[in-house]
Amino acid sequence: MAGLPGAARNRSGSPGSSLPALDAAFLLSPIGGLMIAQIVLGLLVWALIADTTYYLHAAYGWVMFVSIFFWILTVLLLLTYLLQLQLKFYVVPWALVLMIFNLVATVLYITAFVTSAAAVQPTSWRQWDYNRRAAASFFACVVMITYGVSTFFSFRAWKGLGSNAATSQVSEHA
Repeated sequence: MAGLPGAARNRSGSPGSSLPALDAAFLLSPIGGLMIAQIVLGLLVWALIADTTYYLHAAYGWVMFVSIFFWILTVLLLLTYLLQLQLKFYVVPWALVLMIFNLVATVLYITAFVTSAAAVQPTSWRQWDYNRRAAASFFACVVMITYGVSTFFSFRAWKGLGSNAATSQVSEHA
């Protein structure tokens, strides 16, 4: 976990403390910034779909499931890292968990994006919800890209790339 922000233990985030510490520096890290973008863009996806007659089209049920499911999990993961709760559960390989989460989210958002884009009918531009569906498809593509970039950064953190030799040796022997 040497590559993940907030992985360094301090007095307030040590395993013996009772209150979780707020790690505001995590929000400035690439992974933290991408999580914020995923939350905002994911909210746009499911809000735009929810404002249409999605229940009349079976394809949008999948898009709603993927967007809401990963929106909730991303919020929970952001809170976990922001409150440094990953330090309380040090047995869990958080870098690997985050990488697998981002990889699965990327793959499922690819299917949601393709499903949403295929369900937008270009000949139905007179329908009142055409713009919302098209915008939801666009934002699903952008969220898919942010999860893909997060997968890259999570992979680098999992492999320990970008850390120095001292931190990698300490984490191997600890």
